[in-house]
Amino acid sequence: MPADAAIRRAAPPAAGWLALRRLLGEPLGLLGLVLVVLVVLGAVFADSLTAYDPIRMLPRDRFQAPSWQHLLGTDQLGRDLFSRVLHGGRIALTLALSATGTALAIGAVLGLVAGYGPRWLDNVMLLLFDAIRSFPTVMLALALAILVGRSLWTVFLVVIIVNAPAYGRIIRTQTITLKSAEFVLASRSVGARAVRVLAIHILPNLIGPVLILACMDIPVVITIEAGMSFLGLGVAPPAPSWGTILSEGQNYISDSPWPCIAGGIPLILSTLGFTFLGEALRDVIDPRLRAGA
Repeated sequence: MPADAAIRRAAPPAAGWLALRRLLGEPLGLLGLVLVVLVVLGAVFADSLTAYDPIRMLPRDRFQAPSWQHLLGTDQLGRDLFSRVLHGGRIALTLALSATGTALAIGAVLGLVAGYGPRWLDNVMLLLFDAIRSFPTVMLALALAILVGRSLWTVFLVVIIVNAPAYGRIIRTQTITLKSAEFVLASRSVGARAVRVLAIHILPNLIGPVLILACMDIPVVITIEAGMSFLGLGVAPPAPSWGTILSEGQNYISDSPWPCIAGGIPLILSTLGFTFLGEALRDVIDPRLRAGA
């Protein structure tokens, strides 16, 4: 372990390019990267890629089929679906990245404290993690929607409450393993404080796999947001959430299937993209998985 850690710390900048070449050499990894880039670019440049306001209603243009004027057609209120999908991607990615990052930060702190602290503190933290994770996500969303109200913040809180204990458990397990490693014991023997040991020696050796796990959780968060909006617990209309597009589209599917198709396509592409990318990153970074493949 000390030698491996030293190699990782002393790795030249070319190692990053080598990992990128390995990633691009994986067909699914390359496909995932392309899909993720497309989704991200569509969300970032949504205002430039379409001239239509995502919430402007034009009833005379309702239920139009895809055309050069409306690439994905229009919904029951004449709103351009392509514009709503792009701006919905902005909502989904903003929530997914911010909520996942916050949950990872909270889980990292709690997991490090649980794994490195005394036994009684570890037991308390495990009890807390298991108690929170025992609540079904849907019931938790319903409870928060009643207490906080229907908004993006409700979805944000649900994601943090659901994901932070999962990250905390993983980091706690890795911390218990690493705290008995020789390089950690050597650092403690020269008087290094717990905060320094955690920040300098333990966290850098476990954050890589956890970040890959967080990358693979992003489509889960996007699905949670879409599902809550679909059920009327997330983003309030007329905000162009993908779940809201699906929810409104199912009510008029006999008139036009295009709203449901427009709401489902970005969910499928983002899920496939982040999943493929996360799995490829895992295989590239973890040499044991590459050797066993």
